[in-house]
Amino acid sequence: MVRCFLIHTVCPISALSAGESRLLYSRTFSPDEAVLTEQHRELSPEERRLLRKEKLAVVARQVHSAVSLTREAAGRVLVEAVPGEEALVLQEADGGVTRLRAGDPFCEEASAVWLAVHSLAFTLVCEPHENLLLAEGSLRSLSRHCLEDLHLLGQGSEVLLKSSRVDVLLSRLLPHGQLLFLNHRFAQSLEKEVAGYMSK
Repeated sequence: MVRCFLIHTVCPISALSAGESRLLYSRTFSPDEAVLTEQHRELSPEERRLLRKEKLAVVARQVHSAVSLTREAAGRVLVEAVPGEEALVLQEADGGVTRLRAGDPFCEEASAVWLAVHSLAFTLVCEPHENLLLAEGSLRSLSRHCLEDLHLLGQGSEVLLKSSRVDVLLSRLLPHGQLLFLNHRFAQSLEKEVAGYMSK
């Protein structure tokens, strides 16, 4: 099961310090930990929302750090990407898995599968027993649709304004946070369905 899906920045933005990451989109699938843990039951809904937002920001920072280390080790320098080059940029994307220890930031251990495409990172936080190869395949498919259909590489593209479209992608590709085993025929029908919706 996938706990959450994030889209966040992994390159410095003028408003942020070098190690910070801006969370552009998040969707949580698992129950809110603040409701389940004894110490957080007294929190108001707004305080729970802020606590959840802070936990997701911790994940984004950890992935940002992993992306920076991977790119530094590979000696990779980012060049400006332009719309229309989504397939090429996705092919050259950095990817990896970051283990999230229990208590940092979630109560239980988890795995963050990430894909860094230019200045954006797409991250799936999964249960520790989840099939990571399946998670990576799902993440690549989600990332490709986000880049191609929502034109996220363009100047001034804003994920926040396209969140309803990302929600539709997630409902088809990750229904209720479940990773799908896709055979070729099902994958093709899903592609057509998503393409039909995105062209509206």
